[in-house]
Amino acid sequence: MAQPATTIPATERPAATAPARRLVLVTGPSGAGRSTAIRALEDLDYETIDNLPLSLIPRLFDGPPHGRSLALALGVDTRNREFSVQGFLDFLDGPLGRARAEVFYVDCRPDILLRRYSETRRRHPMAPAESPEDGIARELDLLAPIRERAEVLIDTSELSQHDLRAEIDRWFSYATAVRMALSVHSFSYKRGLPRGLDMVFDCRFLRNPYWDDTLRTGDGRDKDVISYIAADARYSEFLNKVTDLTELLLPAHVDEGKSHLTIGFGCTGGQHRSVCVAEAIVNRLAAANWQVSIRHRELERRRGGADGQASGLRV
Repeated sequence: MAQPATTIPATERPAATAPARRLVLVTGPSGAGRSTAIRALEDLDYETIDNLPLSLIPRLFDGPPHGRSLALALGVDTRNREFSVQGFLDFLDGPLGRARAEVFYVDCRPDILLRRYSETRRRHPMAPAESPEDGIARELDLLAPIRERAEVLIDTSELSQHDLRAEIDRWFSYATAVRMALSVHSFSYKRGLPRGLDMVFDCRFLRNPYWDDTLRTGDGRDKDVISYIAADARYSEFLNKVTDLTELLLPAHVDEGKSHLTIGFGCTGGQHRSVCVAEAIVNRLAAANWQVSIRHRELERRRGGADGQASGLRV
């Protein structure tokens, strides 16, 4: 995974009412900037706890919020006592799901992580007796299922600490923007639906560029592929109706206090039609001043997360 896609300027919207208790789980590979992210959230008046054992997390909800804070940020990484990917996902689908937990994944390209470790001469926690490169590869592979569940993903590869804090402020400050993390995913039905989708749209009825030899190796962000799909007489009306429905429902979800919403677009291979429609919808939502991120699951799998435009923020 690489640098977030180019951001689209947006006019700030009035702050919505905060949920009774917002819970953000901050995770990501070692060296990506997770500690900086937790400090930034603390500066935004979140109650922050780092490296808490998973089994203790439900106890945090037994009593009232600490002090004035209506938001809680928990740092979770591979060094946590009791940490396991399956345990994390089980908690996310169980008690944390009922608490509407948001997964905030602080990401970074492997080459940048290696450079950071080389500059500091630190040992990687997952390869204390091996090279940092071995530890980085091992940790990225281990965290892949959690990365797929992230509601907010910020890549720090090309971000300074100041830039990272600015992105966190956009997503998590109660003083700015809309209080809901909005994410759009494209996917392949052959690999199943991504977990955690709130709304799903099937794009398989649109004409398929796969059957054109000149377009097969491209994807739904390529100009020629977009033109081919848009030539389908049903494309524009489908896009308009999905946009209208989404813009109708989003304010209602905000008023309900929902902290995040995920919209999925699927097609056969997850490479052309779903990607094209997802990109179009994200651009429309961003132009309407919604803060939204985009994920292309199959493109990330195909390129090992190294494509700089495979995912990113549109704010």
